[in-house]
Amino acid sequence: MSDLIKIAVDAMGGDGSPKKIIDGIIFNNKSNKNIFYKIFGDQKKILELIKTKIDEKFYEIIHTDKVIKSTDSPLEGAKRGKETSMWLAIQSVKDKKADIVISAGNTGALLVVAKLNLKMIENIDKPALSALWPNKKGMSVVLDLGANIECSSKNLIDFSIMGASLYTSLYPENKPNVALLNIGSEELKGNETIKETFKILSEKNSINYNFAGYIEGNHLMDGDVNVIVSDGFTGNVALKTAEGTANFITSELKKTMTGNIMGKISSLLNISNLKKFKKRLDPRLYNGAIFIGLDSPVVKSHGGTDYIGFSNSLDVCHRIVKGNLIEKIKHNI
Repeated sequence: MSDLIKIAVDAMGGDGSPKKIIDGIIFNNKSNKNIFYKIFGDQKKILELIKTKIDEKFYEIIHTDKVIKSTDSPLEGAKRGKETSMWLAIQSVKDKKADIVISAGNTGALLVVAKLNLKMIENIDKPALSALWPNKKGMSVVLDLGANIECSSKNLIDFSIMGASLYTSLYPENKPNVALLNIGSEELKGNETIKETFKILSEKNSINYNFAGYIEGNHLMDGDVNVIVSDGFTGNVALKTAEGTANFITSELKKTMTGNIMGKISSLLNISNLKKFKKRLDPRLYNGAIFIGLDSPVVKSHGGTDYIGFSNSLDVCHRIVKGNLIEKIKHNI
């Protein structure tokens, strides 16, 4: 157990918990025997789901029947106290009993409880919410996705360093290209904060990443940039727009392929290509937003994902710890 990566899991957060969470752990354990799961939640319910499915050497259940609800405001969630499954999971990381924490629960509460328990990395003013997005050539890291509505140029520079550190933790063989999300690619476009950030990053030589200037929303998926940086307001709008577009394309294609006899014949003839297309846009493959800037990593799984999506976010946790994300940020900052 000592050489296993320890993941603290809030088993009671998100839709269909704890079943979805435990099913995700069981599925994940089939392919990864390098993780020890510290599971926080209702012991009786969890034990019924996990018993005999996983060897006991891979997990531990820490009982609590107190839960932060999805309907709670961030402050209400924090006020539910130190005995909730989310708080206890985060505290185990604070106490160095786990390497990383994951929850599919209330996002606002997770950010507040994490900030109450964990210190900021020195010289970083604000943490950021980041996630993985698919592009034509692989994956991109995008941040901030909603943790900070207003950002200074210092914050955006910090996000660039943290985003590049996250990317190299997940993909150690690549040196990332970093760009600022803006309304145009010309140097004079954008507000004063983003222009000031552009100037500083253009003059700063980093051995950890290449600065690629500005990127517009219609080029996010091109794959020429690996780390995309913005304030939380802009990043969240971009995220929701991309998610909505992907859902629209998938549902419209499904309607076209099943709406009449010719569509059904066409879908049968193209079944292999359609499966590849569906897999490429499957949000479960990209599940797991990462709250970075704190001295321990915190991962947020989408509350509505299924057990496969949750298992994928456990893989993200494993890669973050193996890639020494926090040490990379401390070194690069």
